[in-house]
Amino acid sequence: MKITKPKVFVEDRIDGEEILKNIERYGRTAYKSEDRITNDSSRQFVKMLIDSGHESVLEHEKITVRVVCDRGISHEIVRHRIASYTQESTRYCNYSKGKFGREITVIWPCFLDSLEDKKAKVWKEAMEYAEKAYMKLISLGASPQEARSVLPNSLKTEIVITMNLREWRHFFKLRTSKQAHPQMREIAFMILDLFKKLVPVVFDDIG
Repeated sequence: MKITKPKVFVEDRIDGEEILKNIERYGRTAYKSEDRITNDSSRQFVKMLIDSGHESVLEHEKITVRVVCDRGISHEIVRHRIASYTQESTRYCNYSKGKFGREITVIWPCFLDSLEDKKAKVWKEAMEYAEKAYMKLISLGASPQEARSVLPNSLKTEIVITMNLREWRHFFKLRTSKQAHPQMREIAFMILDLFKKLVPVVFDDIG
């Protein structure tokens, strides 16, 4: 059994300034004020849209990310709409095969301190038992989609997520909240930090 930590990757080639210019160009259609576009007008225009609550224009631009997390968190992620998802399938992935190292991979829960912690030891024992049961079912002739019934929520999964910028803002507002699940907040802040570096203005007011 392998224990790993969550990760996030931006799948698109992001040009933040180009995104802002596109949003300005689309947005100024409403006012027919395209003649006011300059080389440095897009940041202020996008900020005006957000401050005014006119976020529908942000829906014209999207970002795709790949998230490595546990399946419990992926179940929360896919509740968000409007979005597109493609996820590693436990119906077809056979973790007893060499391409998976003949083991399951689980995500370390951020709310556990170390493997010396009593709660962490119980968690690790449960993960090891689940792996043993899964491999036993496979050896008895069960298909991956049958054997997956014993796999834990902590199982590592990869999920590709595409949302428009307005939906990403909604996602961050909900999932960076202190009321969100600790592992969900962990993922949300990892993505938000990347977006703030890649796309000016659009996410500055969140987090």
